[in-house]
Amino acid sequence: MAKRYDGATVKRLLKYIVGHSKVLFIISCICILISTAASVVGMMFTQVLIDEYIAPLLLAAVPVFTELAIFLCVVGCVYLIGALSTLVYTRLMVKVSQRCLKSIRDDMFDHMQSLPIRFFDAHTHGDIMSYYTNDTDTLRQFISQALPQLFSSIVTVLGCLIVMFYYSPLLTSIVIAMTIAIVIVTKKIGGKSTAFFVKQQRSIGNINGYIEEMLNGQKVVKVFCREKKSEEVFAQKNKQLYSDSRQAHKFSNILMPILGQIGHLQYITLALVGGIMVITGFGSLTAGIVVAFLALSKSFSMPIQQISNQISMVSMALAGADRIFKLIDESPEADDGYVTLVNAKEQDGNLIECAERTGVYAWKHPHHDGTVTYTKLLGDIRMVDMDFGYVPEKTVLHGITLFAEPGQKIAFVGATGAGKTTITNLLNRFYDIADGKIRYDGININKIKKSDLRRSLGIVLQDTYLFTGTIMDNIRYGKLDATDEECIAAAKLSNADEFISRLPDGYNTMLTGAGAGLSQGQRQLLAIARAAVADPPAMILDEATSSIDTRTEKLVQSGMDKLMKGRTTFVIAHRLSTIQNSDVIMVLDHGRIIERGNHDSLIAKRGTYYQLYTGAFELE
Repeated sequence: MAKRYDGATVKRLLKYIVGHSKVLFIISCICILISTAASVVGMMFTQVLIDEYIAPLLLAAVPVFTELAIFLCVVGCVYLIGALSTLVYTRLMVKVSQRCLKSIRDDMFDHMQSLPIRFFDAHTHGDIMSYYTNDTDTLRQFISQALPQLFSSIVTVLGCLIVMFYYSPLLTSIVIAMTIAIVIVTKKIGGKSTAFFVKQQRSIGNINGYIEEMLNGQKVVKVFCREKKSEEVFAQKNKQLYSDSRQAHKFSNILMPILGQIGHLQYITLALVGGIMVITGFGSLTAGIVVAFLALSKSFSMPIQQISNQISMVSMALAGADRIFKLIDESPEADDGYVTLVNAKEQDGNLIECAERTGVYAWKHPHHDGTVTYTKLLGDIRMVDMDFGYVPEKTVLHGITLFAEPGQKIAFVGATGAGKTTITNLLNRFYDIADGKIRYDGININKIKKSDLRRSLGIVLQDTYLFTGTIMDNIRYGKLDATDEECIAAAKLSNADEFISRLPDGYNTMLTGAGAGLSQGQRQLLAIARAAVADPPAMILDEATSSIDTRTEKLVQSGMDKLMKGRTTFVIAHRLSTIQNSDVIMVLDHGRIIERGNHDSLIAKRGTYYQLYTGAFELE
């Protein structure tokens, strides 16, 4: 499987590396060439040192070391230049790798924001986090360590091969034969480890996802005494990771000792054959050439062994890069809408677009003939014969038809899984319907740009999420350009101002851990304030009071009543007492609307709603 994507993955990864640090990368390559050249030239100096300086001095009656000292200074300068070049490219490659990783993380996160809800439903949070941690870390090691090592090794191999062939074609043929053996061993053993490194990265993502899930649900685990079962599931996933990692590292770890022994065998063979050639005078070899050749053969074989040693790192990096690029290549949320939401005001009986916020919104509808029409946003929402299924083969909503007139409060009642939240998800276009129509002020919502559609719909969920930051920041999340006065007014509207004022730092109180220091009711009040500051024309309240006590519910309900005033509102509630004043109540069962009407008319029917209200049936 690795061979199928390695070429494309490497090519794409190199575009990231070169594209964002082209100058630094070129300088690094030049420094690698200088460093490698200094190393090869230094080994060639060994032959000159022995044959032209040391040997004559051994035969001289009165040896003079002046020329030898000068020569050694030259050799020292060459090695110093090589050392400085190594230092420069090592430091530069760290910068290149960090720039590349920053760019990749930016692209991942930017693209992740464009993905549909369906993607996050299908992937655990821990697995997604693994893209940003484990997978990017493998790329860091590859770019800063393995890549320059590979390039240096290739240049060293070519340089040594040319010089060795110049010294002795016969001895070079022995080195090439041994190298072929090294390549064969590397291909057989290294190829086996690559597939397991791919599996290892996937196993890491799976185990991270499970750990994240257990951390978030730790209270539930303890309440139901599921610690033992959690340990068993973790042990199973950990065993799979152990198995994949063991197989991957088993092959990569045995590779170096085998290659090392082949290298020792090569060194002994060259020393033996070279010694014989010097003694017999065959090939015009000198002792200096043999010593230099042995050093060159080591430098020739060592990079090949280093390349083999880098296979595990390269395999891990390619596996991580492949996962990252698959995330970046995920199809973004499709949005072919062209109708946008704008601020408007009435002038001479007509709607015109304006920059300031007037409290009046309009749908800006461009037409093919170049004209633009404006439709006032009233909150008239209609669903006609709507069918939907999360997967094509299983329909969960059947023929849903409903009408919400401007300012009306529409309530959904039904058992868990009846389709209440699904309807509101379709209204936000988190998913698209399979059949039927949804019209917003007479406009098919498929024509409305998704960001503008969602901007017109405020939402308060049962599970409120607060971000790390001050309370003021969390309220302002609903409208990033809101002033402090607007945020405080929204808090007062939602009844949140009272408890905020009692906090030590008031609106500047820092929240962490999704607002862990606040009660569920306080978090809900902040969520209502966040929706209020956005001032949306329509609202969705998804079981916003189902997990708080009755006393707090009255406070939250009061805040929601103020928020709903004058707005078209869809309410999902388990507590029927909170929806008695709804204009229309829809009773759902298995994806179908089985009853509709206001509270009094449904009670009079003495049907499902009546039985739910009187306790004859339970919602669950």
